[in-house]
Amino acid sequence: MCGRYFFDDKTALEVEDELELDSGLLSVNSGDVTPAMSPAVITADRGSDGASLKVSDMFWGVTGNDKKLVINARAESALEKPMFSDSVERRRLVIPAAGFYEWDRDKNKVTFYKKDKSPIYLAGFYKLSDNKDSFVILTTAANESMIRVHDRMPLMIEKNAVKDWIFDTDAAKEMLHMKMPLLESHQEYEQMKLF
Repeated sequence: MCGRYFFDDKTALEVEDELELDSGLLSVNSGDVTPAMSPAVITADRGSDGASLKVSDMFWGVTGNDKKLVINARAESALEKPMFSDSVERRRLVIPAAGFYEWDRDKNKVTFYKKDKSPIYLAGFYKLSDNKDSFVILTTAANESMIRVHDRMPLMIEKNAVKDWIFDTDAAKEMLHMKMPLLESHQEYEQMKLF
């Protein structure tokens, strides 16, 4: 699951450099990001020649059939779900992050990030929902660096595969099942149990 992530100015500069984006587009989005916010995401620039990327602000969450906000989708089954399949096929994006948070069974907050603190590219897709482009983050089974906290983790794309994820449908379908990198974690405090 991925229900909250964070982004900072240092990560913005690194992402702009790594993906050859215009500078200054991402730095206005620093801080914690939660569902129903409109953070910066990276999508295909459909109006340009070739495989260009662009930064857009987009709403996090799509309205489901039950009128609840859907913020995550399982990578393993997203192509089979009528609500997601067309978007996964045609409207993929990445969400740049410095790291993300998860809460363990005892409600302790744990921060996850790459060992070298480089940017994380969360895989997602978008669709029109409530008359606005809205995105969902894909999740996959947690690996050994996260399983003690939660059984799901966000699907992450390596920086050299971002364009393939966004532009190459066949490559993207393979990435839905790839192994996730090991992450570092930090927990500020742990709640004490009386019994």
